[in-house]
Amino acid sequence: MEPLVSIVTPCYNSAAFIKETLESVLAQDYKNWEIIVVDDRSSDNTCQIVEVFTKRHDCIHLIALTQNGGVANARNIGMAAAKGKYIAFLDSDDIWLKDKLSRQVSYMEKELLPLTFCAYKRINEQGKEISGQIPVPASVNYNALLAHNVVIFSTSMMLKSAVGDLKFSRAGHEDWIFLLQLLKRCGQGYGINHVLAFYRVRQNSVSSNKLKAIGYTWKIFRKSEGIGFLRSAVLLGRYAVSASLKRLR
Repeated sequence: MEPLVSIVTPCYNSAAFIKETLESVLAQDYKNWEIIVVDDRSSDNTCQIVEVFTKRHDCIHLIALTQNGGVANARNIGMAAAKGKYIAFLDSDDIWLKDKLSRQVSYMEKELLPLTFCAYKRINEQGKEISGQIPVPASVNYNALLAHNVVIFSTSMMLKSAVGDLKFSRAGHEDWIFLLQLLKRCGQGYGINHVLAFYRVRQNSVSSNKLKAIGYTWKIFRKSEGIGFLRSAVLLGRYAVSASLKRLR
């Protein structure tokens, strides 16, 4: 019996993209999955679109929140509802290739791995590819991830038992903080250097706002991880360089 994968998808005003995201999950050649869509009090028709899918597919679930609590809260609620051996995360505007789940589950089952991630390509809001393959290393530990976040969260899959009681904090780059905390527990994450996902770059996203991203990164080093000023400054410099190089690909 193939292990169940629980997919957690937080969404907020995602009507323009959520249909394509869900269809990419339905197209997976790995079939033992559930997806938990947590709507963070959208003001558009995101919920109505998702409800159409829930009526047609028993493995698609919608949790519609009555108050907006942010993406960290939505992910925590989705994780709490997850029943699978593995938890995968998929943002509501990103897309998976059809063999994404099968490759990751096969690799994790064979090697008994706690965390995997994969290479990807960037697309714009219209779905056009705007980068070549963004490669990933064969493995990453806490110090390596601290110096450079190589994991796009929509490519990650983790063993639920390894996650345990970890929760997302309400901070900028909450996915990066979560992965750092997870690596403190499990030691290493492992990369699959094949493009298995498309990461959508949106004009108004936090990741597209360079000054805001730098501010969040500084807070991770200083407050979340408790790193001294000088080392934080060095890490921030490395972050800026690696982020600039990534955008050139």
